[in-house]
Amino acid sequence: MSIAEEGPVSGQRGLQLSKGGIAAIVVLAVAVICRSFGAQFEWLVAWPAALTVPMTDWVGTVVGGFLDVFKPIARLFSYLLAFPMTWVGGLLGGAPWPLVLGTVTALGWLIGGARMAALAFFGFGFVVISGYWLEGMNTLALVAVSVPLAALLGAGIGILAFEYPKLKGSVNVVLDVMQTMPTFAYLTPLLVLFGFGPVVGLIASAIFAAPPMARNVLLGLERVEPEIREAAVMAGGTRRQQLFLVELPAASQQIMIGFNQCLMAALSMVIIAAVIGGFEDIGWEVLLTMRKALFGPAFLAGSVIVVFAVVIDRMSAALAEPRPAQDKRVAATIFAIGAAVAVWAAVAEWNPAGFAAMDGVAEAVDQGVGQFTASYGTNLDALKNSAMFYGLLPLRIGLSDAVLPFTWGFAWTATHTFVFYAVFAAISGLMVLRGHVAGAGFVMIAAMVLEIGVAQLPWPILIGGVAALGWVASGRKLALQVTLLLGLILISGLWERALLSLYLSGAAVAACALVGGFLGFWSAMSPRAWLVIRPICDTLQTIPLFVFLIPVLMFFQIGEFSAFLAICMYAVVPMVRYTRHGLITTPDEMIEAATASGAGRWQTMLEVRAPYAAPTILLGLNQTILYAFAMLVIAALIGTTGLGQSIYLALGQADVGLGVTAGAAMAILALVADRLVQGFAEERRQALGL
Repeated sequence: MSIAEEGPVSGQRGLQLSKGGIAAIVVLAVAVICRSFGAQFEWLVAWPAALTVPMTDWVGTVVGGFLDVFKPIARLFSYLLAFPMTWVGGLLGGAPWPLVLGTVTALGWLIGGARMAALAFFGFGFVVISGYWLEGMNTLALVAVSVPLAALLGAGIGILAFEYPKLKGSVNVVLDVMQTMPTFAYLTPLLVLFGFGPVVGLIASAIFAAPPMARNVLLGLERVEPEIREAAVMAGGTRRQQLFLVELPAASQQIMIGFNQCLMAALSMVIIAAVIGGFEDIGWEVLLTMRKALFGPAFLAGSVIVVFAVVIDRMSAALAEPRPAQDKRVAATIFAIGAAVAVWAAVAEWNPAGFAAMDGVAEAVDQGVGQFTASYGTNLDALKNSAMFYGLLPLRIGLSDAVLPFTWGFAWTATHTFVFYAVFAAISGLMVLRGHVAGAGFVMIAAMVLEIGVAQLPWPILIGGVAALGWVASGRKLALQVTLLLGLILISGLWERALLSLYLSGAAVAACALVGGFLGFWSAMSPRAWLVIRPICDTLQTIPLFVFLIPVLMFFQIGEFSAFLAICMYAVVPMVRYTRHGLITTPDEMIEAATASGAGRWQTMLEVRAPYAAPTILLGLNQTILYAFAMLVIAALIGTTGLGQSIYLALGQADVGLGVTAGAAMAILALVADRLVQGFAEERRQALGL
């Protein structure tokens, strides 16, 4: 979108302000007022405590009363769910490992032939020799029970939204809340409602994994060809027959994609639910070893989670693709071999739980990490301190407070403030002369944010700035929506914590946008680069959130910088993938026209492909933002502050009011960012005629 235009006014060169220019001027005026008069009028900087609503107490009372009413029913449901969990856990844990290994390998052969069978064999073989076989089977038991619940719940929601279009908008809002609400926020009320134990993890997994299933069922049904529907109607089938015998089978490929995402979400959530303890699964092993700083065992247990994620992801994804039929006799032979070895193992009394051939690997990892940190600890500390003192800390509390003699070598004074703003004002003046009014306003606003700090921003600047972005992106309706949503956080007493969360997630998103955008651009320019980057992205995308904490803790210990790195590792993949996809899907006719006009490869990429790819790149940025907020709560385990820490503390204290309110505040931040980016993406699509 053009933020300012140049044009002749009465024969002279003049400016014609765009919406972006008007919005920038208004927000800059608000910022100047807050900066100039904040000392005299404290309410311009901090929301008055007298106007703060005890929302945490109110929510705790209302939700607590609701939970007390339904607690007996929930406890009965929890008691009933314990039976299938016990049965499945007993079946998987009690079955000889050769039988399970043979079954999974045979299933891999039927799904994807020799390559899939090899993946299943070596993947589960790694679990066997890791020494975490029983813990791994307990994790799979949780997944095996939670996924059918999530799939049925998600399919029911998707079918309901399709059959009753008036409900589609409400259903989408509910799904958005379910996906943006931090996972830890689920656990606090569920813990009170269902009691301590693995059932809480099961139910939380079903809630977390249902939205992707619901969205894909709805999308699949909406994409069924009209000719297929007409044929079903002409055949005289009832509406139920049309749905279950024609439309759902026709949408099966999209539904299987949803099932794949459902499986991965359930596995990720099962690991997170280990925080509440009470079940000897892989998630609990990772958490326990991390707390004891046993990085070797933590790395090994985390590797088991990654193996499960990769095998489950590849096998379930293959179900959604057309594939040739495999010889069932080969699968039967593989299963028979596994059964025969299982019989031999039973006769020989070979206990799989005691088969831990990789204990030496865990010890070697511990020793290696210790030696590496001892040798390069000074360099690692220098890297961490440099990133904190010269990057994250100024962004958090502003240059005026972060620039100190023992870090920067001098103290920030009023003279520095004057020179700082003078330089940025000169840059903005040059931009105004060139017609970029909105850009000039953005530069000055960015200067104020950098000088004040995100965590100390006066509330009128942030709310006014976000409202202005909403107005530019999608008009008054979105501006009003984001203002009301942020206003709820402001009056709830969680504003300072929300700013801390916004600072860290914003820093991570900015880093992901730069690094991911560069890697995506490079991958689009060089197929060889994509051959290297793609498997890395595939691996990062299948790793559950919890596991990202292990490598950063190994080398940088607990702290904000470790949390920042973990968020970046998890959230960078969508930016890479969407940037590359947008750049390589530019229509051929546009490329041919640019080539015919004499444009070179780089010129075509920057002036043709990049503008056309802008909507897709913005969607990648949107996903990166949502991923960053999701990881922010998990990063609370290693020392972050803000809303994530509040949610984690609420879980430990079973404080329903704080958990739900802080979770809702986090969801609001993610939802506001989501709506803004989607608004700009839609504006770009309309500008391109898409």
